Amino acid sequence: MSIIISNSSNEPIYEQITNQIKGMIIKGELQEGEGLPSIRALARDLQISVITTKRAYEELEKEGFIVTMQGKGSFVAQQNNELLKEKKLKIIEEKLLDVVKESKLLGIDYKEIEEMLQILFQEV
Repeated sequence: MSIIISNSSNEPIYEQITNQIKGMIIKGELQEGEGLPSIRALARDLQISVITTKRAYEELEKEGFIVTMQGKGSFVAQQNNELLKEKKLKIIEEKLLDVVKESKLLGIDYKEIEEMLQILFQEV
């Protein structure tokens, strides 16, 4: 599992960890039941505080992405496929909202955005 921490980001370190692990789960890079590094091991690998990694894992558990078993560790939680699809759609919706806001600021209309999107869909 590869997590990259950016010191120049305005996002707190625990959120960077949380978001990257969530992304790996949503994309299917981390599978249901797969073990995560221990809090101490992750803190050591990332050269950060154990408290920071603990907070990230607590957030992931609160949101239902992981489960922690006393004495065994933390594992990717079983995901409801419908809920997982909603989480993916939410990510896309947030990114599209940014595009809409930016296009309005730049005076680009819907038709132009639609054309760009069609071209991008064909290219990728």
